[in-house]
Amino acid sequence: MTKRAALENLKPAARILQQAKHAVVFTGAGISTPSGIPDFRTASTGLWMKDDPMQVASLSAFNVHPERFFAWLKPLLSAITATRPNPAHFSIARLENAGVIKAVITQSIDLLHQQAGTKTVLPLHGSVDKLVCVKCHARFLTIQYLEDFLQRDVIPRCPTCSRYLKPDIVLFEEMLPMEIWNQAYQQVEQSDVILVSGSSLEVYPASSLPQFAVQNGAMLIINTLSTTPMDSEADLLLPFDSAEILPLLTGMVLGE
Repeated sequence: MTKRAALENLKPAARILQQAKHAVVFTGAGISTPSGIPDFRTASTGLWMKDDPMQVASLSAFNVHPERFFAWLKPLLSAITATRPNPAHFSIARLENAGVIKAVITQSIDLLHQQAGTKTVLPLHGSVDKLVCVKCHARFLTIQYLEDFLQRDVIPRCPTCSRYLKPDIVLFEEMLPMEIWNQAYQQVEQSDVILVSGSSLEVYPASSLPQFAVQNGAMLIINTLSTTPMDSEADLLLPFDSAEILPLLTGMVLGE
């Protein structure tokens, strides 16, 4: 698809969103790469191009080789802490504020949607603002341990049972949080439009939500730089940087 043809898709995409009764946005880590946070699967820069996820980001890695897990986590957490929402995040927040979209379902763990002002955010894979003890299940705010960890490599421990605290994110070998999953499923079940941005749609079960929406009759708009397994099912493709295309799309939707 040429750039001109892709940009032409903005007009029908805007009309689809304007006419939607229950539009939902589904985002992945790619929406945050313009903010400086690496995604997981992009060739040469993705985190899984550098490390085997089962060796560094699985529950087994956390339990058996915690030093390996925290060494992997540190640069990612440092990047997340230092970054800010980009125009894509703010555009989505504007669409929600205008009543165009009802919810954001995200695979991102960085809280940038919330920082941008989006109110209904369903983080399927958790978020980095909390820590949990896998033994006694006590929860703590990450900010309490952040400086010691990033500046002095002090790995956070539970003050009650002294076990290492795990970031409240979904690691490989873990189930998705059921309450968030159920809320996301309900949003998708009601949707008549789903806008996917920054997701490869390769991570199951999260990727099953857009699939379910389409099977349930929803229209599908995909905004990713790479191809996805659902491209052939999309009503429109917007293969551009989300931080560039979503502000344009938002302006059209809001009649600016």
